[in-house]
Amino acid sequence: MPNNFIKNRASLVLSTVALGLASAGFVGWSKASSSDGGVVPSADRGREVRVVKTLTIEPKAMPTRHSAIGEIRPRRESEFAFRLSGKLVSRLVDVGTAVRKGDVLARLDDQEYRNRLRSAVADQQAAEAAVVEASASEIRIRKLLEQGYTTRANHDAALKNLRSTVAKLEAMKAASDIAKDQLAYTELRADFDGVVTAAGAEEGQVVNVGQMVARIADPANKDGVFSIAEAMFAAHPAERAGARITISLLSNPSIAALGFVREVAPMADAATRTYQVKVALQNAPEAMRFGASVAGRVERPGDSVVTIPGSALFDLRGEPAVWVVGADDTVALKPIVVAHYETDRVVVSGGLMKGDIVVTAGINRLRDRQKVRIEGDRK
Repeated sequence: MPNNFIKNRASLVLSTVALGLASAGFVGWSKASSSDGGVVPSADRGREVRVVKTLTIEPKAMPTRHSAIGEIRPRRESEFAFRLSGKLVSRLVDVGTAVRKGDVLARLDDQEYRNRLRSAVADQQAAEAAVVEASASEIRIRKLLEQGYTTRANHDAALKNLRSTVAKLEAMKAASDIAKDQLAYTELRADFDGVVTAAGAEEGQVVNVGQMVARIADPANKDGVFSIAEAMFAAHPAERAGARITISLLSNPSIAALGFVREVAPMADAATRTYQVKVALQNAPEAMRFGASVAGRVERPGDSVVTIPGSALFDLRGEPAVWVVGADDTVALKPIVVAHYETDRVVVSGGLMKGDIVVTAGINRLRDRQKVRIEGDRK
């Protein structure tokens, strides 16, 4: 039994020595392998160099664009009405009729006014005869006075009668002129070249003084009329006068014209709280008809801003950030301030400086302080 105990103890010692030698050999092999680059150390595993696409930040002035929807209206549009009351016997124009200056638009029944004119003419003729008679009487009495056959009182009475008849003749002439004008007013004529845009009375209708019979617009001069919010003027006061606007049809944006702001309403609309702005169009095409819906666009030089692709944006605990490549070719997250988002890019108002290198692709596989190589860089 003592022999068995000694034998087992010797076996245990040999096993322990063999295990120690094996461990020492493995450690030596591992260090040798690490020194000659044959195997990657466990501490460096997962830190492989990634190839990334980048963008070098270069702030640029980005123009700001504003647009509004409006309609085409005539710059000059007038409502034509009779200066007299009467029965409308004919209306010679319809909506859409082109008229020239002086063309007759409508007529009233003029029989009453013709009678008034004849009466005035007859009164004028009677007054002229009375003047002739009074003038002859004054001459005759004056000669008798010079010869001493009559008194001065008789001459004064004849002279007074002459002056009275002359004054009455002047009144009859004025009444005759008024009657002529009233007869002319039974015809409604256009004051300028244009097109009829509305009709307010039909034949057979009795119209009052000033009642609209036809509305005429000048097609040569057109305005784009828009309703603009107050905030626009508060932010851009220069837009109030002389700003250049591009106007285009909503139905066909290729049809466009340039214009400038010629009028801004001094008061806001009570219902919409917007200001009416009129833009005078220059050389407006024929396709821009009255009432057509148009879009007005104005572009102004803006401040220098930074824009990055949407793919570069990273979520850092709920806040926007980007991966920035440092001088040692490692990446780090940098919070940014987003001004606004666009379809395919992001406008940044803070957080990035000129010359920063931002990773634009593969951002979700990067880790802080990870080594990267910029695509296209041969280093």
